[in-house]
Amino acid sequence: MPHYAMLIDAARCTGCAACRIACQMQWQLPPEIFFNRLEFREQGKYPHVQQEIVPVQCMHCDHPPCATVCPTQATYKRDDGLVLIDESKCIGCKYCVVACPYDVRQVNERGIPEKCRFCAGHIENGGQPPCVTTCMNTVRVFGDLDDPDSEISRQMKEKNVYRLAEYKGTKPRVFYVKNGG
Repeated sequence: MPHYAMLIDAARCTGCAACRIACQMQWQLPPEIFFNRLEFREQGKYPHVQQEIVPVQCMHCDHPPCATVCPTQATYKRDDGLVLIDESKCIGCKYCVVACPYDVRQVNERGIPEKCRFCAGHIENGGQPPCVTTCMNTVRVFGDLDDPDSEISRQMKEKNVYRLAEYKGTKPRVFYVKNGG
């Protein structure tokens, strides 16, 4: 059984938003709904200030608080690590929206909280998420952490990585390359 994850090298991101647009096109989302966003952060002190662009999306946590609080198990975690939503079970309570420490849930026109799915259909057919394939700067690497020959496994061994809000104990499956790498 694969264990999917994503590695993001934010230092390579130019802020072009191709990842966001590709995702919106894939899922036919209106402009105001998006499953990934770019956070523009300042680092350093004047006069040595730099801007960092951090892509943020559902972290597909090993311990997803969104699934824990869901009263109908509409949000669930698969064995391969994907955290998905069964819309037929969702009652629209939005507990998952509040529970997510990454603020990545988007409520659609039907009142259903949606989010990044790691494009489950694409990866089940051997493909990659469009946010990965569209990026001109190879900011994102997606793959199976249990496959030692996968690109993500190789890069995770070579680079110094971290996860957002690790202190929350969610164990996200989206990893980031530390500056300087």
